[in-house]
Amino acid sequence: MATIAPFAAYNGEIIPFDQASLSVASSAVLYGLSIYSVFYAKHTEAGLLVFRLPQHLTRLRQSASMIGFDDVTPLISDIETTLRKLIEANKPTTDQFFRVTIHASELVPGVRTRNLTLSLSIFMYNAVNILPQDKARIKTSQWRRVADTAIPARAKVNGAYVNSALAKQDAIDSGHDDCLFLNQNGYVSELSAANIFLVKRGELITPDCASDILEGITRRSILELAKEVGIPTSERKVALTELYTADEVFACGTSAFISPIIAIDGRVIGDGIPGTLTDTLRDKLKAAQSDPTHDWITLF
Repeated sequence: MATIAPFAAYNGEIIPFDQASLSVASSAVLYGLSIYSVFYAKHTEAGLLVFRLPQHLTRLRQSASMIGFDDVTPLISDIETTLRKLIEANKPTTDQFFRVTIHASELVPGVRTRNLTLSLSIFMYNAVNILPQDKARIKTSQWRRVADTAIPARAKVNGAYVNSALAKQDAIDSGHDDCLFLNQNGYVSELSAANIFLVKRGELITPDCASDILEGITRRSILELAKEVGIPTSERKVALTELYTADEVFACGTSAFISPIIAIDGRVIGDGIPGTLTDTLRDKLKAAQSDPTHDWITLF
């Protein structure tokens, strides 16, 4: 269960969390017209080690561009200063997630995306993994992943997560930890809020960016870490039955880290325990997230 920190940032000001709110008449509330990113920060004696902050800010700008918001660069240009103020106000003592959201806060503007008032909010909460760390069980959803031709998969648009909520609730209701989305063409896409990898004969494979996936920052990091240690990688279309016969399968994401998947649709994957390559990559990711000198880290 997430514990939300007592202070939030709203348009650069640090205010009590319960005062950081939007009107019920805003586009963000009426149409789900917000974009966001969540990033991880490891708590250390030296400070918070924020993982790949520049990439998260780039994705915010790209998400805004894809859905037609006006340029959000001025809104996030001083975000590091805001983050430092927020951290000082909350004084966290554990690992944290930061959720940064750009909301269309215009009141009753009609259905459009340009020339709208935009607001920036940031809040913090304790970093609890959204999936089991050793034995996640998932099921293929009856719902299909929303197509990139309907809502761009590469954009983290709040309203699009109704799709994820429908599929994950169905999975939970049937006793699973999460859902597995197929895209409209029947190929593997992703989980409700995480990317997916499989290992087959020593090769690390993940659905490509044309499979209606979010181009996850953790996903990209894993591909880079795999290449560092000589693990062959492939980004391509993936059939569901390939997962059934994989040696290892795992989910990944900011809030999922690397979570081994041991069963899909009641079929045991590999030996039914986290695999060797999964453990190797999980150790590599943890090391990168814990190293204040790593290029991927911004120290706060």
